[in-house]
Amino acid sequence: MKERFSGTGVALVTPFMENGAIDFSAVAKVVDRVVEGGVDYIVVLGTTGETPTLTTDERKALIRFVRDRVANRVGLVVGVGGNCTRDVVATLKSWDLSGYDAILSVNPYYNKPNQEGLYQHFKAVAEASPLPVILYNIPGRTGVNMTPETIARLATDCENIIGVKEASGNLEQMERVHALAPADFLLISGDDGLTVEVIKHGGVGVISVLANIYPAETAQIVRRALEGDIDGANVLIERVEPFIASLFEEGNPVGIKCALALKGVCRDTMRLPLVAGSVSLAEKMKKLISEYEK
Repeated sequence: MKERFSGTGVALVTPFMENGAIDFSAVAKVVDRVVEGGVDYIVVLGTTGETPTLTTDERKALIRFVRDRVANRVGLVVGVGGNCTRDVVATLKSWDLSGYDAILSVNPYYNKPNQEGLYQHFKAVAEASPLPVILYNIPGRTGVNMTPETIARLATDCENIIGVKEASGNLEQMERVHALAPADFLLISGDDGLTVEVIKHGGVGVISVLANIYPAETAQIVRRALEGDIDGANVLIERVEPFIASLFEEGNPVGIKCALALKGVCRDTMRLPLVAGSVSLAEKMKKLISEYEK
């Protein structure tokens, strides 16, 4: 498992046509772009994929399409999470997840469960899942932080919970996860800007937004860090840091879709309640892309 999910994962965008339907031709373009750029695995139906706005039928269609397009070229992870444990369990028991290597399951949002509630939720998810489970801790979106102690408890008690995508932004917390969890538990950065630091403190890589547009460059940063060349990795990431900041200036995936549109990869069409990036953001990104690609 450590080899399978070490390195660069990409949180795939979901391109839409002007009428709001999924643009599967653009999905194919993004998939090919990241695979050919050297990412190690793709995450479908994550935050960056605007999953909350997709219907059940669209989610199933996207899972099938990406699996067929990837054709075993890289690993695949699918987001299966929610704030109703029963629904998540039912999904895991009924959906066709063949061809996928793991699920990524986010903290229940809005309900704001305590740590015991989080433990019981993910224990039920692990028991229902036909695939290994990667936890997704992102308190800025869910309203609740999963503590290192709860993560370690789950990792110890549920053998198919194999890792966590940590997007708390708290390096001290991530260090504690690494210290408390079993030795083979995977600590994965959920923030592009913290990738090198997380690897420095025991992480195995990143699930990246940046890799949608710069897969080869992101993979190089991660590879350098994993090889122990932290200084070299920092030099590379410092060059792209202003662009990373711009990606999240108006929210994710607004920024990455704006950037991809500037590169002609897909439209910047969003689904409400998200809207396309502003003119000023596009102008700023155009300048940053030009400077970075010199």
